[in-house]
Amino acid sequence: MQMKTALTIAGSDCSGGAGIQADIKTMTMNGVYAMSVITALTAQNTTGVRAIEESSPDFLAQQLDAVFEDIFPDAVKIGMVSSRKLIRVISEKLKTHAAKNIVVDPVMVASSGSALMKSEAVKVLTEELLSIASLVTPNIPEAEVLAGMGIENREDMLTAAKMIGDNYSCAVLLKGGHSVNDANDLLYAKGTYRWFTGKRIDNPNTHGTGCTLSSAIAANLAKGFALDESVQRAKDYISGALAAQLDLGHGSGPMMHNFDLNSRFAK
Repeated sequence: MQMKTALTIAGSDCSGGAGIQADIKTMTMNGVYAMSVITALTAQNTTGVRAIEESSPDFLAQQLDAVFEDIFPDAVKIGMVSSRKLIRVISEKLKTHAAKNIVVDPVMVASSGSALMKSEAVKVLTEELLSIASLVTPNIPEAEVLAGMGIENREDMLTAAKMIGDNYSCAVLLKGGHSVNDANDLLYAKGTYRWFTGKRIDNPNTHGTGCTLSSAIAANLAKGFALDESVQRAKDYISGALAAQLDLGHGSGPMMHNFDLNSRFAK
């Protein structure tokens, strides 16, 4: 059986816990062949981002063409894209190549609090990428920006998810946490809601968990699972990693370790 493929378009994290590195590990452990297009190099670790060097628009376009013209991805995950010029290149190339199963993780701020997206890029992100996305996966602060409202409770999550999904015609996985609704996530798709319950796990090493979740969803979409099943499998995967107390915060995302979830989710 031919192996399914997934592409991550994101920034590089030299500490290995987030970004391209986390995406590739996650996709591999979820049973797909992982490819990458790098939007930026970052000098960062679990405590902060020290420097960012963007790819040029032309080089980004060359990377995208190189992938799509040779090994067409069954799903695409988009993570850190810091400028409007790069967002427009990605949008143009994904439309040209008729990309499918596009998961957008709107990475605006690193878990350390460092800004990863220029303010003028946010508007372009909503106009250019959300309109072609199959799913967008904002956390609470990101959803507040996308919906233009504060989110303090479960009802606010319902309102914000519907607002984002209806405005941009895409499914929305609004991630709980950030002191809102424990670890329960809300999926809004085609006018319907589904809660994915979770238990907050006492593990301080959560650097890169957002990258891991969206990449796991993309990997499962690539394998042909429906959206809600892909989300559930991704939630189970990352919850199992955190519960196993794997050290996510020091260059070792959950996908690096051979714990028993790997054999389940590779299928």
